[in-house]
Amino acid sequence: MAIHPTVHGTDGTDGTDGTGGAPDEPTEPQGPEGGGERSGRDPADRLLLAAVRHSAGRTTAICLLNTASAAATIALPAVLGHTLDLLLGRDGGGGAGPWLALCAALVAAEVLLDAVAALLTGTTVARSTAWLRRRGLDHLLAVGPRRAARFAPGDLVTRLTGNAAEAGGAPAAVAGALTSLLTPLGALIALAVTDLWLAAVFCAGVPLLVLLLRAFARGSSDSVSRYQRVQGEIAGHLVEALAGARTVAAAGTVDRERARVLARLPELSAQGRRTWRVYGRAVVGSGVLVPLLTLAVLAVGGMRLAAGQLSVGELLAAFRYASLAAGIGGVTSQVSALVRSRAAARRTAELLTVPRTGHGRRSLPPDGTGRLELRGVTAVRGGRTVLTDVDLTVPGGTTVAVVGRSGSGKSTLAAIAGRLADPEEGRVLLDGVPLDGLDPAKLRREVGYAFERPALFGSSVGEAVAFGAYEPEPEAVEAAARAAGADAFVRRLPAGYATALADAPLSGGELQRLGLARAFAHAGRLLVLDDATSSLDSVTELQVGRALTDQVRAGTRLIVAHRVSSAARADLVVWLEGGRVRAVGPHTALWELPDYRAVFAAEETRAADAGTAGEGAR
Repeated sequence: MAIHPTVHGTDGTDGTDGTGGAPDEPTEPQGPEGGGERSGRDPADRLLLAAVRHSAGRTTAICLLNTASAAATIALPAVLGHTLDLLLGRDGGGGAGPWLALCAALVAAEVLLDAVAALLTGTTVARSTAWLRRRGLDHLLAVGPRRAARFAPGDLVTRLTGNAAEAGGAPAAVAGALTSLLTPLGALIALAVTDLWLAAVFCAGVPLLVLLLRAFARGSSDSVSRYQRVQGEIAGHLVEALAGARTVAAAGTVDRERARVLARLPELSAQGRRTWRVYGRAVVGSGVLVPLLTLAVLAVGGMRLAAGQLSVGELLAAFRYASLAAGIGGVTSQVSALVRSRAAARRTAELLTVPRTGHGRRSLPPDGTGRLELRGVTAVRGGRTVLTDVDLTVPGGTTVAVVGRSGSGKSTLAAIAGRLADPEEGRVLLDGVPLDGLDPAKLRREVGYAFERPALFGSSVGEAVAFGAYEPEPEAVEAAARAAGADAFVRRLPAGYATALADAPLSGGELQRLGLARAFAHAGRLLVLDDATSSLDSVTELQVGRALTDQVRAGTRLIVAHRVSSAARADLVVWLEGGRVRAVGPHTALWELPDYRAVFAAEETRAADAGTAGEGAR
């Protein structure tokens, strides 16, 4: 059977949105975090507001507790001053007993309220952090591998861990910032009630306090943002170095790699020192200004006491109120927490602004055989057009090998065929249904993948094979492993399929066989093998090829092939050249063409060079 693709142009006006999306299919609604600016508000502010709303009950409780504590703090100096006046009165302290009890009650209430608020603050920060991390991770997984690749792995880890933890402190910081103003404002009002002259003396220095706080907020915001960005870049370089540790060691470039990872460390240090300098200036400024203000209030109060216009208790209360009103330290710490939370939220929000991959709610026809159609597919990667106007129809139940020189677009076509990526133009249909219109759960149950370097998930070997949209029975897992040629070496492991992955040293070929077993266990109507047998020896590859036909659920197979044997066993071969389909037909027919034979000669040379390099590294 030969299939000759019909080639025609496309300008993106075939009903798509330019990314392979179908406007006639419902897509997932974008939340506050997704897909662009819906208002003029900064994405970081929107994320912080969402976090505050998520913890609205606890944030309100923290506000109430802090408000009650502030009320007790403000009431205590007045009560204490009045008690002192009673003790110094003519009756020798008669009637002071209830006031002493009230003083003790206010102190106890303040301590208890602060303790409960601290406990609730800790739980609120923990819950908000978990919510932000879960939201960020869910969104990251929903955007798809290609869009997520814009962030380095180490940078992603930093954003979802450290940055999310700092942003998670926003609800408690907002509650603390709001109530931190109550104490100084309340103390200022109480000071005015106690004596207007003393309040006027204090107010003369308030503008300096405001300027000090404003300068701190501006300076620390910029330095904290720079610090967090550099920290993420260093983490990204570190993860890259750890992933390629064997290559670095084999190449003898440990010192060079260390220098690359730590290249931004001086800038990190500079931003850290800058943050502490800004904070230090605020502390020093408040350390000078606050004592001067309280000293001025005390001096004027002393003169008014000498003139008989104030009592000793009122002077004590006024001095305490002046100290509370000048308490910029508490406000500064809350502003600092908000600044750090906002800077961290900005980095976390950058993840959430990456558009999600849209999905529909359609299902595949129950009698479908896995017919795959690519219509006018064009894909661009890194600014380079990898696939150009590809039209291809693969009948259901057919095994198709995709061949071509390195860089011809084979892996990109494989990714688009099962919607691990979307094309810039064109559409992909499975059994007549556009992939972007399918329900994602149904799509992943019917489209399976195996890769050249599979990643195994699960605590045991058996769980790794069963990992997927649904978990097959143990018998199906073992059958899939037998089909992939993995059952024999798995049974030789200490606990067989129950062996922990960490205790199962796997070669490259064994790792690929387990990846194949996982794909076989979840095989649907379309199975894509993206160079998934490259590490297998010829005998094992032949056994896997036969098992794929005889033991795995029938359906369409799309195999990215580099070996002649893989292409020869396929029903059809799709020959890619320069991102275009040059020819489609049986291997025996295409083998008559010298250029087709040259594709495999080039691949054999490349594999031999890679093997020689690997031997040299070992």
